[in-house]
Parts: sequence; C-alpha cells; structure tokens
Amino acid sequence: MKRINWYLLLALSLVLLSSVMYGIQIMIFRRTGDTFFYMMQDIAFVPIQVLIVSLIIERLLNEREKTALLKKMNMLIGAFYSEVGSNLIKSCSGFSTDLTELSQHLIVTQQWSADDFSKAKFLVMHAHPHLDSRSADLPQLREFLAGKREFLLSLLANPNLLEHDTFTDLLWAVFHLLEELTARDEFSDLPQADYDHLSGDLMRAFTRLLAEWLSYMQHLQKDYPYLFSLAVRMNPLDTNSTPVIKG
Repeated sequence: MKRINWYLLLALSLVLLSSVMYGIQIMIFRRTGDTFFYMMQDIAFVPIQVLIVSLIIERLLNEREKTALLKKMNMLIGAFYSEVGSNLIKSCSGFSTDLTELSQHLIVTQQWSADDFSKAKFLVMHAHPHLDSRSADLPQLREFLAGKREFLLSLLANPNLLEHDTFTDLLWAVFHLLEELTARDEFSDLPQADYDHLSGDLMRAFTRLLAEWLSYMQHLQKDYPYLFSLAVRMNPLDTNSTPVIKG
C-alpha cells in the first residue's frame, strides 16, 4: 500500500509540475494557442513512445537478460555434470540390460550437427531403456548420491534454475531417487513390487540425465569448443572414453 501511495504521489507531482511549467510559458509568451497546439502534439506522440519503450526497447533488454541468464544456467548445469551427472550416468548404465544399441547412438563427435543432437534427444525420450534395480550395486549408488546431497540441495535452491524447467525436473528426479534409496536400510530381500518401483525411479532419472546431457553438449559445441572437446573424450556412455588425445 505504501508503494502504491508513493507512485500516486509521484504521478500527481509530475502532472502538477508540468501544469505549472505550461502556465509559466503562457504567462511569459502570451501564446496560448501555440502552447496548446504543441501540447497536443506531444500527447499525440505518447502512444508511439509507449510502443518504442515498452515493446521494442524492453524486448531487446529482456532478450539480453535472458541470454545472460542462460549462460549462468549452463554454468550450473556444467557443474552438475562434473560433480554428479556424468558419474551418475555411468552408475545407472550398470543397471541396464539393453543399453548397447542406445549407447551407440549417443557417442557424440566433433562433427555432430544440430540435426544429430535433435535425433539423439528424440531417441532418448522414446527409447525407454530397461533398468533393473536388482542387477547392480544399489548401496554403492546410495552412498554416492548421499555424498552429493548438499550439492544437489544448493542447486535446487538456486533461483536461476527457476527458468529451466527440464533441468529442474532432472534435479527432482535425482533427488527423489536419493530419498528412495536412503529410506531403505537393506536391498537384499525386498518385495518384487519394491524392486520394480526402484527400477522406475532409476529409469526416470536416467532418461532425464541423458536428455539434459545432450542439450549441454550441444551448448558446449556452440559456445565453448575446448570444453566440448574434453566432454566428447569423457563421454560417460563410451566404455573406451579417455581424456588422453590419441594421434
């Protein structure tokens, strides 16, 4: 309410000041007709000023702000994959029984085009790779994610990520997987329905990890080729990946 009153007081003050200045102009120059003529000219131009300021300049400023925000978000996404994401992709891959064919289509190279990335994303979102929660080490996965809890919480608390819905969904999927794993003391003798539930949580996190990873790789290729080069050599889905550049 105080803020509204402040705006109202400012508006009235400016209108009053303008009226006083017009009054002074009429008193000095005694040209009332000219004063009102130019005043109407100024008023007639107001809609065009609104168009220029509100629609054009503001849009340009918003685009610039959006670009700067996108760079900040990609820095956070890069930190996520360096700290958690790449290792988590490798860990989740260990639960898969049919990942070989999908992995072959996700070996990103320096020559990939935007069309290649689009096809890979489509494949990831429609492949539905089967992950079996009984086929690998759930306690080890729990220990890894538990060690990253504070990092994941710091990302979820970052206001910049509010503009990136898909990455926020990924964080929630990973954090939910962590909560499911830490809620259980043992994994050796769970009911089949519970193993199936954990398998679903793994698949949800894994597909989101791959989709966002592809988007991040495409960003690196466009804006940071030197980082992209290392990311290609460290592909978490490539069993032969190595940071060493071979001749």
